[in-house]
Amino acid sequence: MQAIRTLLALAFLGGAAAVCPNACSGHGTCGNDDVCYCYQDWGMGDEISGDCSMKYCPYEFAFVDTPDEDGKVHKYMECSGKGICDRSTGECECFEGYDGKGCQRTSCPNDCSGHGTCEYINELTFGSTPGEYDAAKPANFSMGLSTDAVTFASIGEVWDSYKSMACVCDPGYIDVDCSRRMCPKGNDIFDTRLDTADDLKYQVQNISLFAAGPFGNGTNAAYTEFANQTFALKFVSTLNESYTTIPIIIGDTLFISDDDQTAAFAKTIKAALEGLPNGVIDTVGVSVAFAYDVMYEAFGSQMELNIKVTFTGDLVAGPQNLLIPLVDECLDGCTPKITGLNLVSVQGDSEGTNPPVKYYSKVTEMERADYNNYECGRRGKCDYDSGICECFEGYTGLACGTQTALV
Repeated sequence: MQAIRTLLALAFLGGAAAVCPNACSGHGTCGNDDVCYCYQDWGMGDEISGDCSMKYCPYEFAFVDTPDEDGKVHKYMECSGKGICDRSTGECECFEGYDGKGCQRTSCPNDCSGHGTCEYINELTFGSTPGEYDAAKPANFSMGLSTDAVTFASIGEVWDSYKSMACVCDPGYIDVDCSRRMCPKGNDIFDTRLDTADDLKYQVQNISLFAAGPFGNGTNAAYTEFANQTFALKFVSTLNESYTTIPIIIGDTLFISDDDQTAAFAKTIKAALEGLPNGVIDTVGVSVAFAYDVMYEAFGSQMELNIKVTFTGDLVAGPQNLLIPLVDECLDGCTPKITGLNLVSVQGDSEGTNPPVKYYSKVTEMERADYNNYECGRRGKCDYDSGICECFEGYTGLACGTQTALV
């Protein structure tokens, strides 16, 4: 009789306890309805229950999705709809061309061939140097604040701002996957100038540096803010190679009224540019002027250091990237070591500040070069593996700019 009571008790307990498939595989709890309630990211196939034996993969905004009733086509999807989920590991196996733990971004072609970096589209810049984008100048742009080409906040508002990517190539490389070496560029010696009917024209760059003054907006600025300070100039070649000059020192307080010292300062800048490595700038002309520019009579004037650089050498005869003044303080451990310059920062348009800002520090192209600038001088072919010009017969030189025979 006792044995019968024991069997009945066990049967009663077995019927009362919930029985879930595979004990929910250890990844969930078993409910009274014999249904598994899976832990986060666990389930079975497309079900959120089952035996909780399969792991889900990360969900990200889909590149392409079926439109919903509101016409939205970028809803959350597992692996962004661009990969297959490995249910045993919970990791996405992305299709070719997609990357990330949830396949949420595109991959760069050929991993940029080892000659570049893969960047989000909202990190890409317009203009290789400051000054090339005056029309799109940010409200707070000044040479004292920015020495990089501009990015656009509007790109960050598009749906794929952190999904689509592109290569940003290292100096000397080009193409969508940075696989192609760049060859030297130069003037075609048989097509010396773009318009021979005009007077000969070299490219002239105008560097305007306005001292910030005691109020930071340029008013009541004095020459003493420039005196005995140092800055440097960066030159980005047509091969996207960057070269920085040695520190350039500005003279003492008597400099502004001394023509000999001003001329000597111009020679200092000229020597610094022509002294860049690899002879990247062979010859330039430099002129310097210091002046007080009347701003608004109620607020005084602005102190300007103006530098004009004329590219006259054979290696820089055509259009060149704008020079980049390095004006931020950079002392111990820096190369070059400079004190920097305290320049005007633009916080709004000329009518949007009090006192209003009329001038800001910038670099512009004052004169466009009347010379062309072709790969291998248009007198040779570029070996894209080596980056060396294979000059046609009768021509030689890095950019095939020297004629060796009449052909």
